[in-house]
This record gives sequence, C-alpha cells and structure tokens, in this order.
Amino acid sequence: MNAPAEPLLVNASRFRAAHELDWKRLEGIVNRIERRGIGALTEDDLLQLPLLYRSALSSLSVARETSLDRALVVYLEALCTRAYFQIYGVPTSFWSQLTDFFARGWPQAVRGLWRETLVAFLLTVAGALAGFLLVLHDPAVFYTIIPDSLAGGRDPSASAGALRATLYNPPGHDDGLAIFATALFTHNAQIAIFAFALGFAFAIPTVLLIVYNGLMLGAFLAVFANKGLGLEAGGWLIIHGTTEIFSIILSGAAGFRIGTAIAFPGRASRTDFAITVGRQASVVMAGAVVMLILAGMLEGIGRQTVLVDGTRYAIGLCVLAGWLTYFYAPWNRNALAVS
Repeated sequence: MNAPAEPLLVNASRFRAAHELDWKRLEGIVNRIERRGIGALTEDDLLQLPLLYRSALSSLSVARETSLDRALVVYLEALCTRAYFQIYGVPTSFWSQLTDFFARGWPQAVRGLWRETLVAFLLTVAGALAGFLLVLHDPAVFYTIIPDSLAGGRDPSASAGALRATLYNPPGHDDGLAIFATALFTHNAQIAIFAFALGFAFAIPTVLLIVYNGLMLGAFLAVFANKGLGLEAGGWLIIHGTTEIFSIILSGAAGFRIGTAIAFPGRASRTDFAITVGRQASVVMAGAVVMLILAGMLEGIGRQTVLVDGTRYAIGLCVLAGWLTYFYAPWNRNALAVS
C-alpha cells in the first residue's frame, strides 16, 4: 500500500524549514561571487561555502530519494550546480573573460588556423591579380565583376579628375565617398559573414566568395590604375584595407576549417569534430567582427583627416605589422602546432 500523501507533505514542509536557511545563505554567497567575484566574500563566507555546498548536496540526495516536492528538487539541483562551478571551476568576471579573449583566446585560435589563413590569403591575391589584369586590358570586364550599385560611378567611364576627387575628400566637402565607403564596408562585412557561415558546405562557397572578393579588389584598383591613379588608390585603400581584408581572410579561414572538418572528420564522428573545430572557428569569427569595426573607424580617419599618400601607406603598413605581431609573434611560435 502507498503511504498517504499528507504525511509526505508534512515531512516536506519540515524538511524545508529545517534546511532552508542554509540554502538561502549558500544562494546569497553564490550570487555575490557571480556578481562581484570571489573578493566580495568575507572570511566567514569563504569558510562556510564548502560546508554549505556539502549540506545542499545532502539535502538534494534526500529530496530525490524520498520523492519530495519536484520544484524543491529542481531548485536544489540548480543551486548545487552553481555552487559547484564557483568552488571547483574558475569563476571569472566579464572583464576577465574579455581580457582573456584578447590576450589568449583570439590570437591562439587564429594561430591554430594558420594553414587555412594562408590558403585564404593566396586565393585573395590570385583573385586580385586576375581582376586587375582583366580590367586593365579590357575595362568592360569591370561591369561583370562589380555591380553598379557598389561602384557608385567609380568605373572605367569616370574621368581621372573625378576619380582623384574621390580619394581626397576633406571634411564637409562631399559625402559621395562616404556613401561609397559605407557601401563597400557593408559589402565586405557580408562577404566575411557568408564566408564563415557557408563553410559547412564543404567550404566550396567560401572559396568562391574569397576569390570573388579578390576579383573585386583587383578590378577596383585597375580602374584607378588605368587613369594613372593606382598609387593614390592604393593609399586610400591600405589605411583601412589591411584590417578589413585581413578580417575577410580570417573569416574565410574559419569557414575552411569548418568545411574541412565536415569533409574529413578523421576517426571522430563528423558531427563531434565539427562541433569541436566550430568553437575555435567561432572565436576567430568573433575577432574578425571586431576587426571590421576597427576597419570602419580607420576608413573614417583615412577619408577625412589623412590626405597625404605617404602617411596613408605608413598607417596602413603599421596597422598590418601590428596585426601580424599580435597573431604570430615569435614568442608564441609553439602555438602554430595547434590544429
């Protein structure tokens, strides 16, 4: 015969009354750690934390074995899980996690994709050379590579004077270049996101996007080179392009990593391996988004405040050297073996 329900309810109420103060104190301690870190605790709290945790575990065990109130079991499970991570895990604040991302997580993830990054870089260079040579010898090819909505009048039909004016635009003079730069930034951001997101399709769409982005870059430079403005266009582009194009290359590398993991999982299951490398690729992509934001800021500086070609090249090359040092510094050379 089953025991009457009423005694169980009475026992549950007595059980809660006998231990609830300890649960609430443990919950308060855990809440303070999660909000302000371990430094927010008093010496007494630090001494009581493991004792209260063990007491909560014992209460959870009793609640499960005696089939007490389901809501109480769920509450104790959640409380014990949170306490476990604060005692045995490595609790860190948001700022600590952010610092760790930039100090270790992101550069290590990028170094782990150095092969894929090299492939994406070579594909970009190949596409840029092809686009440059094609448009240089036949300007009409430009219209098959870059849509009119993106070109914004910066095409083979524009005069040398009109093209030059777009490269040296002082503040308050003309917003045409600002509109073009915004459209170009939006397009490149879309390329970066799709290059990463479509990597799951065995990286084939990623390859096409990276090559196409290179074609556009080469075609754009060829238009200015045909009018004797290649060096000037390179200066306008390099000040922000070293960051923007680098971010696209890293996005492509992350897409390649996911695609190759799905195509060649090795001994692990395809799903498990894709999940594992997906974490690494996601970290790289998160950093690439940061680079795109910085590229937008650099573009604004280059367009409005830096109008000397030599200064533009110096800034662009220094920024590129900074990224390369940050990701591939000699003191982190051993991390290149990460795969």
